Order: sequence, then C-alpha cells, then structure tokens
Amino acid sequence: MSLDANAVTVLTVLTTTDSAEKAESLARGAVEARLAACAQISAPVTSVYRWNGAIETAQEWQILFKTTRHRYEALEAHLIAAHDYDTPEVIATPVVRGGTAYLEWVAAETAAL
Repeated sequence: MSLDANAVTVLTVLTTTDSAEKAESLARGAVEARLAACAQISAPVTSVYRWNGAIETAQEWQILFKTTRHRYEALEAHLIAAHDYDTPEVIATPVVRGGTAYLEWVAAETAAL
C-alpha cells in the first residue's frame, strides 16, 4: 500500500478515564472495532479541573489512539457511548509528519474489512 498524503490523514485522539481497567476496555474496544490501529495507556496522571463549580483533582489514565480522519467520527461515537464520564475528553490532533511505513500501517489497520 502506498500512502497518499492527500487521501489519508492520521490523527492521534486523546481521552482519559479514572481506572486502568476502564482505560484498557476503551482501548481494546476501539482496536477490536478497527476504529484505531493502536491505543497507548499512560498513567497515572493528575488532572486538575473545574466541575460543577468546584475545583477537582483526580488521578486519571490517558489513552492515546492512532486512527485516520475517515475513522474519527466512528471512534468519537464509540468513546462517548462506552465512556462513563458525563463529558468525556475526546481531542483529536493531526499527525503532521510520520514514518511512511507506520502511517500506512495505521491506515491499513483502520480500513473497513
């Protein structure tokens, strides 16, 4: 497969959750459904945020998904449906540059069968 930079945009998509088990479940579900080629879990991180008028501090696990622009909508819908947060963080960042073989792998792994 030859990567056409105009046809495939690879994204990294970040979300967080409050346990390692939930993070693995979100990661595994997205990869099994081919919504992401890979998901990396980092933890714990400390998040400080305002929620319902109060400043909160919590330990969270970050999940970084590798996907394509074409699969983003389905990945976002999956994360929101599977997540137990009222307002889950779902942030996508385009990959500006990357190794051609790796970007091709992401595209292949997220292609519909």
